[in-house]
Amino acid sequence: MLLCVQRIPILPSVMVTGEMRVTENAEVSEGPCNQPVSLSAQPWDSFENLRCIHATFQHLYASGWYWGNISASQAGNALAGTAEGTFLVRDSSHTHYFFTLSVKTNRGPTNIRIEYSGNRFCLDYSSSACPRLLSFPTVSDLVQHYVGTSKRKKSKPEDDTPVALKDNAVLLKLRQPLYKPKTFPMLQHLVRLTINRHTNCPEQLPLPRLLLIYLQDYPFKV
Repeated sequence: MLLCVQRIPILPSVMVTGEMRVTENAEVSEGPCNQPVSLSAQPWDSFENLRCIHATFQHLYASGWYWGNISASQAGNALAGTAEGTFLVRDSSHTHYFFTLSVKTNRGPTNIRIEYSGNRFCLDYSSSACPRLLSFPTVSDLVQHYVGTSKRKKSKPEDDTPVALKDNAVLLKLRQPLYKPKTFPMLQHLVRLTINRHTNCPEQLPLPRLLLIYLQDYPFKV
């Protein structure tokens, strides 16, 4: 579950981080951080960057909820009739970012840039007040983390009721992906997702080697 700032009423580009409320002047962390992301420049390792980016695109193309090169307006139109918490990932229109996460909130579609630094991906932020943020090796890992966080929060009754907005903040919940119509996942992928959701060790299942490799190619639950 995420908190972000609604800067403009229609399809804003909002900067958020994990369990964090982002204001115009400062950020206050409300939860533990996983991998620290330094504000200083990261050394460029061409091989590691290529491997990381290749793995990210490979997983995104298999996911079905990567919409590629669409605009914020097109993402907003796609999310307009969906339930709160529906999301998709698209290419960022900003030259300094690879991807943007578009989410349906209780105020409408919202956009959050995904930053890439030091072979890791994290949600964008703008202040040095909280230099430690959750970061992940791929965008799919990032999305899975926040979907899991939202589901754990949803299990508490008080989290199912509308949350009062403070400091013009918007509560973000990642609950279900919006699949791109012409790239809806094949039956094999849907079965793979089901298996991943019911076991944390798919490699230990008594399956043929080729099926185990197929499961390992996309080790996510979303």
